[in-house]
Amino acid sequence: MSKILVLGAGIAGHVAASHLRRKLSKEHEVLVVSPNSNYQWIPSNIWVGIGRMKSKQILFPLAPLYKKKNIGYKQAKALTFHPEGDHESEKPYVLVEYVIGEEKGRQEKVTYDYLINATGPKLNFEATEGLNPGSNKAYSVCTYTHAEHAWSALEDIIKQLKSGKKAKILIGTGHAKSTCQGAAFEYILNVEQELRRHKVRDLAEITWISNEYKLGDFGMDGMLLSYGGMTMKSNEMVEMIFEDRGIKWILGAGVNKVEEGIAHYETLDGDYKQETYDFAMLIPAFSGHGFKAYDKNGGDITEKLFKGFMIVDADYTPKPYEEWSVQDWPETYQNPSYKNIFAPGIAFAPPHAISKPRKSKNGTDISPSPPRTGMPSGITAKLVADNIIDSIKQNKEVLRHKGSLGNMGAACIASAGYGLTQGSGVSITTFPIVPDYEKYPDTQGRKLGKTFGEIGLAGHWLKLALHYAFIYKAKMKPFWWLIPE
Repeated sequence: MSKILVLGAGIAGHVAASHLRRKLSKEHEVLVVSPNSNYQWIPSNIWVGIGRMKSKQILFPLAPLYKKKNIGYKQAKALTFHPEGDHESEKPYVLVEYVIGEEKGRQEKVTYDYLINATGPKLNFEATEGLNPGSNKAYSVCTYTHAEHAWSALEDIIKQLKSGKKAKILIGTGHAKSTCQGAAFEYILNVEQELRRHKVRDLAEITWISNEYKLGDFGMDGMLLSYGGMTMKSNEMVEMIFEDRGIKWILGAGVNKVEEGIAHYETLDGDYKQETYDFAMLIPAFSGHGFKAYDKNGGDITEKLFKGFMIVDADYTPKPYEEWSVQDWPETYQNPSYKNIFAPGIAFAPPHAISKPRKSKNGTDISPSPPRTGMPSGITAKLVADNIIDSIKQNKEVLRHKGSLGNMGAACIASAGYGLTQGSGVSITTFPIVPDYEKYPDTQGRKLGKTFGEIGLAGHWLKLALHYAFIYKAKMKPFWWLIPE
């Protein structure tokens, strides 16, 4: 009998646990530890943030589902990692702390044979002074509760606009190293359409602020894509969309402080500027959770497991940008020091950024961190689960399932406005996610035809269909595994 411990119940953790339980016999234990009581389909948070969906439509409680599917579940948070056990326990374990109920505060050693760290990122709001969701007129859509608060504030702004008062809206990244520009991109387009739907668009000034060097970078160094029979750069496509909707933009901006209605930022030229607003939605920096790890004798071995996020089979050798390669990226997401530990999704430490790193004239890093959300999280979680399943069944290490962001494609359906007849979506696929300049030297490291963009109502329908499909899949309804990651 093997025990597989999954830390986290987001996209990566839930996908891994689902496949493990489906493919392993009941003699093997699958246990999920997560501080969250609900599963949430994060891509639909932006619709909660404009009031077009309720939180209950994008989430469901984990405990009843896991009980029904024979998946163990503890609502607790991981504290420390002990991959060699200790003098009391020969088995490796994670020290966890319960977060609710009568057991709140109680700590427990949770042992495992295999560990999947799918804890994702810490939403590092404190990295930017004054950036706290719901304060200083700045909000977030990173969680459903954040999105609810954002909608409440945006609804007040809409009421003010209807009374004839003008307003300034600022949406984008709230830190010089933020990632997840895609979520902010979706949100700004949805907010803009909602203002048009309420017939108050002419009274609002909408501005995009981002650490990107060019629009459409998205932390992936931009892309050359096929668009309507043409070849277009992603920055040209986003510029076209923003110009069509009257959205202004500020680029190469590292937001470093937020006050009541004021975002302070540094530019790549080294200038310190500020932008006023009446409503802002700023994506925070992501960071690791600051976990510590200890050996059998209590010695600190954190550096064997973590480099901010968890260390996996990547090449972390420091290299200049010109020497970066798709070969640097991991394929199995296995920790090299402890072969029974894996970290798919956002939990693994990337070897370096994807976009070209840039510093301001003052020496401040101002460029996006690499995204690993959504589709890549699901794909990497499934391959990790499949390798563990094969290893258990064959009673030896099997790593035949591999997938690098350097040979993996991704599809992103970015909502550009909600509505069955008036909605819109920007459909972008990219292959590979990390550009391969050796294989595709003439098309900015990606394969045309597999890297393309489309804009229109069909994109909204597709994103809405995916919302329901992935909620169905997450609930492990009949034949859920037929829906791809």
